[in-house]
Amino acid sequence: MFRPLEIFIGLRYTRAKRRNHFISFISFISIAGIAVGVTALITVMSVMNGFEKELRSSILRVASHTVVTAADNRMQNWQEVVPQITKYPEVLGMAPFIKAEGMLSAGGAVNGVMIRGILPEEEPKVSSLGNDMVLGELDNLAAGDFNMILGGDLARRMGVGVGDKVTLITPQASVTPVGVMPRLKRFTVSGLFNTGNYEYDSVLVLMHLGDARKVFRMPGEVSGVRLKLHDMFLAPALTTKLVRELPIGYLINDWTRQHVNFFRAVQTEKTVMFVILTLIVAVAAFNIVSTLVMVVTDKQADIAILRTLGLSPASVMMVFMVQGVVIGTFGALMGMGGGILLAQNVETIVPAIENAFNTKFLPPEVYYISELPSDMQWEDVIRTGVLSFFLSLIATIYPAWQASRTQPAEALRYE
Repeated sequence: MFRPLEIFIGLRYTRAKRRNHFISFISFISIAGIAVGVTALITVMSVMNGFEKELRSSILRVASHTVVTAADNRMQNWQEVVPQITKYPEVLGMAPFIKAEGMLSAGGAVNGVMIRGILPEEEPKVSSLGNDMVLGELDNLAAGDFNMILGGDLARRMGVGVGDKVTLITPQASVTPVGVMPRLKRFTVSGLFNTGNYEYDSVLVLMHLGDARKVFRMPGEVSGVRLKLHDMFLAPALTTKLVRELPIGYLINDWTRQHVNFFRAVQTEKTVMFVILTLIVAVAAFNIVSTLVMVVTDKQADIAILRTLGLSPASVMMVFMVQGVVIGTFGALMGMGGGILLAQNVETIVPAIENAFNTKFLPPEVYYISELPSDMQWEDVIRTGVLSFFLSLIATIYPAWQASRTQPAEALRYE
């Protein structure tokens, strides 16, 4: 039967000054090891959450939460689906678009591009591209002017800037007296944007929806409509609803499906890092085993006396488990405190270290994100603390069980 006596004796042993100072040193190392492991685990998980958040944010600056398209990429009378979509309260805005591919030529440079025809006045409802403009504005796109806005990386690669002329080569061919010829159209670069996402900045081209209709021969048609939700994580649920609501011939996709491989890779990396760092905490926690084994050996006479006074083997086991749990709890609490402090100040500490050593951990010309972001989530902190506590608890079982098997007569034979 569990009684407060076991807790009292266990805490007494924990506070007592041991004759063997080496045991005290090992106890300190155990606490420090658990604290460092927990701190590292919380910090790394927070940084990885920050990377995921930044990457997701950069992708959704351009990509939509949900996209409704026609099966043949030609949606006629798209206004008819508007009432069926806007009736859902999670939808904040929607805008039509044309999606196509082509080749862009300027001087001797040729590059494959992804073309998006938009309505400049509607685009802010579904994306933040207007806030990512480096030169020019979305309003520079006017029907009939045949202007074009390029990603910053694409413009640098082709050596063009605002005001320069570029030639768009489309996949559709024109039949002429001299044979089948590719369709060409001259455009003027009227702006540059930079989202921070190389995948889009190096291939995306924006033009007015009216110009895209003329170039790609889609009079009165669009490829589909893009939706923005008040909560991006509602996109899968809304996709399911729209699949049931809209007639056959429409395709509904959301950001979790469009980039499923990418986000799965990020999640896999987070899981692997959690397992690796958990092993570090486990190694530190199992230092408690060596600490308690030495304590049990040192306290053989005390255990024998307690047994002769009527303490049961189960109570003896509980005494040493209390001692081990106290060590693990102190380490976990110290680690949680250190992890919270470090995770919340990563964005200040890392630049200070970089300045002190005149270096750059993530050079912007090499890495997609040049700063270490942090997004500490209390769920990760609590999970890490509980995990380290249970590892500490498990580590106490064997030495405490060995202590409970001590025979008083044998232990007191040479005392």
